[in-house]
Amino acid sequence: MKAIQRLDLSTIQLKDILVPVNGSQASMDALSLACLLAKRNKGKVYAVYVIEVARALPLDADLSPEAGKGEEVLAKAEKLAGSMDSQVTGELLQARDAGHAIVDEAIERDVDGIIVGIDDKDVGEFQTGTTSRYVLRNAPCRVVLLRSAHGVEAE
Repeated sequence: MKAIQRLDLSTIQLKDILVPVNGSQASMDALSLACLLAKRNKGKVYAVYVIEVARALPLDADLSPEAGKGEEVLAKAEKLAGSMDSQVTGELLQARDAGHAIVDEAIERDVDGIIVGIDDKDVGEFQTGTTSRYVLRNAPCRVVLLRSAHGVEAE
């Protein structure tokens, strides 16, 4: 029988980290991991909430309900970081595609890594969404996918 090994966080040398947040438990778990790693490595955590704008609308369209939800999620992220004695810089973005916006933000902020929380919605084979796939394929930095535990729901 193989021994189960614990993850040694000291081997993950991410300093400045970007975390896309959407309010799900998985994204908040990703934020918690980012805070732990950034604190250990004296880095920064950036949380982004991306509002995807339909092609029929102008990119700078007033999407107040979505922006309100985004502000709530970013406030929740800041509160979580504060409870871990960390800080997070939150940003609300409007874009045609969340994956593109996340990768562009990672490039602009010159981060060492992106931590993406993935909800466990699918039964059967492991699948990622289009946003996660795009980030994995196109990010110029390390990407960590953190899947929530089976049966864990967003709070």
